[in-house]
Amino acid sequence: MSSTVNAAPERGTETPVRPRPRRITELLLLLVALVIGVGANILVDPERAQADPRHIIMSGTVLGVGALLVHVVLWIRARYADPYLLPLAVALNGLGLAMIHRIDLSTNQSAANTQVVWTGVAMLACCVVLWLLKDHRRLRNVTYIMLLLSAVLLLLPMIPGLGVEINGARLWISVAGRTFQPGEIAKVTLAIFFAGYLSTNRDLILLAGRKIGPVRLPRFRDIAPMLAAWVIAIGVLVLQKDMGTAIMFFGLFLAMVYLATGRLGWIVLGVLLMAVGGFAASRMFSHVALRLDAWLDAFNPDVYNRSPGGSAQIVQGLFGLASGGLFGQGLGQGRPDLVSYSNSDMIITAFGEELGLIGLGAILVMFLLFATRGLRAALGTRDAFGKLLAAGLSSLMVLQLLVVIGGVTRLLPLTGLTTPFMSAGGSSLLSNWIIVAILLAISHSARRPVVTGPATDEDLATFERRLRAREERRDDERTRTDGADAAPVREPATEPTPSLSRTTSVSHDAAASPGAAESASATEAISRITHRSSGSAGHGATGASRSDRTRGDAASSSGERGASGGNAHDQEGGTR
Repeated sequence: MSSTVNAAPERGTETPVRPRPRRITELLLLLVALVIGVGANILVDPERAQADPRHIIMSGTVLGVGALLVHVVLWIRARYADPYLLPLAVALNGLGLAMIHRIDLSTNQSAANTQVVWTGVAMLACCVVLWLLKDHRRLRNVTYIMLLLSAVLLLLPMIPGLGVEINGARLWISVAGRTFQPGEIAKVTLAIFFAGYLSTNRDLILLAGRKIGPVRLPRFRDIAPMLAAWVIAIGVLVLQKDMGTAIMFFGLFLAMVYLATGRLGWIVLGVLLMAVGGFAASRMFSHVALRLDAWLDAFNPDVYNRSPGGSAQIVQGLFGLASGGLFGQGLGQGRPDLVSYSNSDMIITAFGEELGLIGLGAILVMFLLFATRGLRAALGTRDAFGKLLAAGLSSLMVLQLLVVIGGVTRLLPLTGLTTPFMSAGGSSLLSNWIIVAILLAISHSARRPVVTGPATDEDLATFERRLRAREERRDDERTRTDGADAAPVREPATEPTPSLSRTTSVSHDAAASPGAAESASATEAISRITHRSSGSAGHGATGASRSDRTRGDAASSSGERGASGGNAHDQEGGTR
């Protein structure tokens, strides 16, 4: 009776398990997304579309050519990127173009034509980012440059002669007669900074500092970036008179801190700081007090008719949502033009009026699917920076959508934030498509194939160097912590160092990094959000044994050995 024994592969052998690129699936879904976007443009006014189809042709051409261009770039530079992110973004963008065009027909404006131009520019920017960002981990090298760039972008509207004040808020700059909102780009650069800082200093925030009772307080130098984010958020609120931007920036940082540490106490502390700052601002600045009064007492006739700072926009939006009912009045059949700024701040109410609760719910499901695919990319990638960046950008989309919906339904004060991909505004659309490019790049890193094979002499030497360097860094950190009169950093329990034999099968993925161990907390937090089981692919990296991580360290040194191998989700299993 014979038995089969699983022997280790010989030196130089490979075990290819190639995942499918799924670009054909993406192409088919892009066709569906284009049908949704162009079809909605036609249904807005079929008679006008037949008599004068110029706008339909222009918007359909820009959207279709842009989508095809991004698809081709993905074929060349990121073949294993998520196949659902791009079609979802194209469908949402197409629906936004249709509603802006519909409102233009009632108000005799041309915002839709401008939005079509910005759509082409934004999709071209997406292609450029995808082409240049071959490895998303390069962004970690410019962490503090991104912080400086964010500060510059936020301060640009305050420069005399360059900044423009619109409706009491100083958020825009004027260039060649066109307005641009730098804060929309700053949310992307801030997300990169937060991801880089937290992936590097997570252990110091968690372990270093003084312990008072059951609570360990971090050192001031470790908590300083959080306080800086709080100051920036309140500063934007005070100087630029924009509550929505303040909530978005600070909420982004809180979400990423929770993803990095897994401690809910940071969220509670951040919310308390924001509440204290907002309350103080309402007592010190009249425009904040007027906004809160319009939220709390919207149906008061005096508040409704007050200008500026009245509640007419909120009340009209609520009546528009109510008139839509369950199924809506149909595209082109409602009166969304009665609501001020219905093509930007209040575009959600326009969709609710003409598509009803069911149509608006379908749009929200598309947004949630987009965020879910971003979180899936975060779970799949091995490095802590990529996990935090993908999860942070996905959370940013959800947070912005929640603030917008809360404002138009009077659950939150109206903030003036735009709906991603849908609201009129070129700067918002540009930043959203840059986010799409970054998420696609990270998802490609998570899904691309790897090469499995035995450890080489070079792998063994690199592994030993990294092990010695890790021990030296740990000793230096303990010395610095003791010198600062802080609680010493806890070390893991002493274990015998696992040996790395020459017949051990390792993974040679260029995307693999020695930061797999430090990304465990981020993986656990993301997995809790997506309600994944403990045996999912994301938790495979989290629950990996120290021996597995050791083999991963040696594997990361050998470089990329070809375009064959196992899925990034199965790297631990392939190692074993």
